[in-house]
Amino acid sequence: MEALYTAVATANGREGRAVTSDGLLDVSLALPPALGGDGKGTNPEQLFAAGYAACFSSALAAVGRSAKIDTGEISITAEVGIGKDDTGFALTVTLRAELPPHLESETGRKLVEEAHQLCPYSKATRGNVPVSLVVE
Repeated sequence: MEALYTAVATANGREGRAVTSDGLLDVSLALPPALGGDGKGTNPEQLFAAGYAACFSSALAAVGRSAKIDTGEISITAEVGIGKDDTGFALTVTLRAELPPHLESETGRKLVEEAHQLCPYSKATRGNVPVSLVVE
């Protein structure tokens, strides 16, 4: 694959900073209280959730356009959990798709499943991170 765009970010640990090469993202990082931190900064799970939600929303709109279905206003909420498994720490993801009333049917569910096949974040997690799809 030839990359059409490459994002570059540098971080110095879970309790430090994360900065993109263009300076548009510059955030303090902190462990959440659930992991023993003070929570006075964002964390990698929040950043991953935001990126995944944005990407999945775009994938869902693209699938709708391809099928000539007006998706209208959609909202994706990504819940990224971190915990321990038998190899150390691991992630889990739940994607909640809030669809307009005209898509609250099998059509909406089908579009969400197709978006899960198209979304680059879904492709990257497939086989590595359990992802649950919820249509609301």
